[in-house]
Amino acid sequence: MKVAPIAAAFVAYIVLGNLSLNVNPVSFYQVMKIAVAPTVMALELAVYGKLPTPRVVLAVMLVCLGVAAATITDTEMASNLKGLAIGASATLVTAMYQIWAGTKQRELKASSMQLLHQYTPQATLLLGMLIPLMEPVGLARAHTTAAAAAGSFGDGTLLGYHYTPAAVAAILLSAVLGLLVSLSTFLVIGATSSLTYNVVGHVKTVLILTGGCLMFGDTMPPKKLAGIGIAMVGIIW
Repeated sequence: MKVAPIAAAFVAYIVLGNLSLNVNPVSFYQVMKIAVAPTVMALELAVYGKLPTPRVVLAVMLVCLGVAAATITDTEMASNLKGLAIGASATLVTAMYQIWAGTKQRELKASSMQLLHQYTPQATLLLGMLIPLMEPVGLARAHTTAAAAAGSFGDGTLLGYHYTPAAVAAILLSAVLGLLVSLSTFLVIGATSSLTYNVVGHVKTVLILTGGCLMFGDTMPPKKLAGIGIAMVGIIW
């Protein structure tokens, strides 16, 4: 039960992160991920009494300024309180999960692989319980006699999906990559800190936003571009 909190935090991090990406623009989703860094710092101070240095505080202030500027330019968020609430919740849960990824290793004197091995079964069980609530499984349609006889569970459902070899390969590849991401998270945080992990990881933010603009025609107003730039200056500093 000592790893139950981090298992629950991992599940919430996955679910809320996916929901945030589903209801929010990609640019705002990435900006909220930038906000994880100052959230980590605030939680470490509030929960563990870890006081950051003035230089770190100043850098985080730059990040927050950039986040605010980039968020205000996103007109879709101005009337999307649901997306804002989900994004903020995802940021808070992600920060707590990353903090526990480090503190639990020290508390339990476990390696990254050992901790991952211990909490994964509990996290898998929790995710399995959430599947019928979050995804269209197709069980309701299967209860009808005609559908059951025809073996039809409905289009767009998990049971009704046609699993081709390519789809199965993509699912397996996604699972392997997910395992590697989780392991690398524990390795980096265990060797450094949650804040350092965020600083290193946010390099991809610029690539995603730039790629969205160049490859998919996403808009990048000057104010949003300036906000992202300010946030990245704070992260690099």
